[in-house]
Amino acid sequence: MTSFPTLSRTAAVAAVLGVLSMGAPVVSLSQEKPAPNVQPAPSTVPGRPDIPNAEVAKTLRGVAQPPFAAPAEKLQISQLKMPKGFKLEVYISGIANARSLRVGDKGTVFVSNRQLDKVYAVVERNRKREAKVIASGLDRPNGLAFHNGSLYIGEGTKISKLEKIEDNLDNPGKPVVIYTDLPNHQSHGWKFIAIGPDNKLYINVGAPCNICEPPAENAQIRRINLDGSGAEVFARGVRNSVGFDWHPITKDLYFTDNGRDWLSEDLPEDELNRVTKVGQHFGFPYCHQGNFTDREMGWGRSCDEFTPPVALIGPHSAALGLRFYTGSMFPREYRNALFIARHGSWNRTKKIGGDVVVATLNVDGTIKSVQPFITGFLNNNEYWGRPVDVHVMKDGSMLISDDFAGAIYRVTYSPQLAGR
Repeated sequence: MTSFPTLSRTAAVAAVLGVLSMGAPVVSLSQEKPAPNVQPAPSTVPGRPDIPNAEVAKTLRGVAQPPFAAPAEKLQISQLKMPKGFKLEVYISGIANARSLRVGDKGTVFVSNRQLDKVYAVVERNRKREAKVIASGLDRPNGLAFHNGSLYIGEGTKISKLEKIEDNLDNPGKPVVIYTDLPNHQSHGWKFIAIGPDNKLYINVGAPCNICEPPAENAQIRRINLDGSGAEVFARGVRNSVGFDWHPITKDLYFTDNGRDWLSEDLPEDELNRVTKVGQHFGFPYCHQGNFTDREMGWGRSCDEFTPPVALIGPHSAALGLRFYTGSMFPREYRNALFIARHGSWNRTKKIGGDVVVATLNVDGTIKSVQPFITGFLNNNEYWGRPVDVHVMKDGSMLISDDFAGAIYRVTYSPQLAGR
């Protein structure tokens, strides 16, 4: 396999503005032609600018989630392309709607659901991996975090935990609820959670809409103590983040954020953001991608009021899970690079995403480049798989979850394959 070149740094509107208020250029992953320096006038239903007209809607009905996981023999991994020296194989298949990934201290791989109600543990029996249900009957259990033997589960309206879970996989018991002060809504209502360097639990609370003035408890990243106490808002103006991680050296939080729909097929781009101090506001619903104001909500506001993204990663590409690479298996140029799963667009006539990209960083924490890492889940404008989350294993390999095909893949690197 051949390696990929660095992509263009042009962005839909950032190309015109050049340098944003933080003083660093914003890198863009958009593969589209730069848009003119005007906001587009999309075709909409009269009186409802958030809904496209009927003719457009016919072609943008979304991507239906298969009801069952794909059989292993149907996984088209031979279609996937990645840099030379890397190899991808199926780690386990048959886990419908496989979403977030976490690995326990003893190497157990935990897998969540969003559209279903289960959490799984991947165990090995007779030299074969299988997924064991450790919790069921849950409400959108998308979020997982692991700390000191406990598995934390982020449901739609609560956070719970299973203590000493790796010692009790055959009898895990019922999750113990630790936090319930979360709004209940279906739009962006599922949770992503992670444990920060400060040993606090971080939670996304999405906006309950496509574009609106969100309630005070929405459109934010929140953090709590591990017992559920001490809740505080960590970042605001976050429409829908379904992935965040901390830089291994600076400990700054980086997170993906999905941009609003029905403004244009090409605007806005999804964002990669960086939190450098508590309480920063990242623009939603007033400013998108750091450089243009929303045509409905942005009147009287300026993008200079808000913290701009450090990178733009494609219009409606559905950037989700991300992880800094802290292993030693991959070549040196990938150390502390940021791998991002792009689930793929649904409301574009020409879909983008359905891949994994890698962002390399400068010493000051800004983004040097964003490049494709794994492509091929999207063929002829149709998905056979959709990456959701990535996770670095103790041996330096990397796992990738795929909720569309219901599988988890493992990526390894060999100098022999690379010809080094």
